[in-house]
Amino acid sequence: MKNFERYKDTKEALRIGKYAYSNVEIVSYDGGYPNLCSGKLVLKVADKIWEFPSHCLSSGGSVSFDKDWNEDVQEGPWDVKEWPDGFPEEAKPYVLEKINDEIPWGCCGGCV
Repeated sequence: MKNFERYKDTKEALRIGKYAYSNVEIVSYDGGYPNLCSGKLVLKVADKIWEFPSHCLSSGGSVSFDKDWNEDVQEGPWDVKEWPDGFPEEAKPYVLEKINDEIPWGCCGGCV
């Protein structure tokens, strides 16, 4: 599921060495309601498997309540709180873009 297609025409033009958007693959992510951000992320980047720490993603969304306790759930892009040791800096922008393209945005409110 794609949330947005920023840089659609320039993804392959944004190469840095062997790291490119096309060389990033999400192998698995098991986060789901009620804790969408609590999953285990496994990626393949330039033919190497990387296992991310549990709870590595941080939602750009939020949950709040008005004065009558009606909830207001906002979705927003993912950020990575914790990268695996030794993860290449050059690959991070491509990985973050792939995560935001393929893992549905969410703030499911499970932690509220």
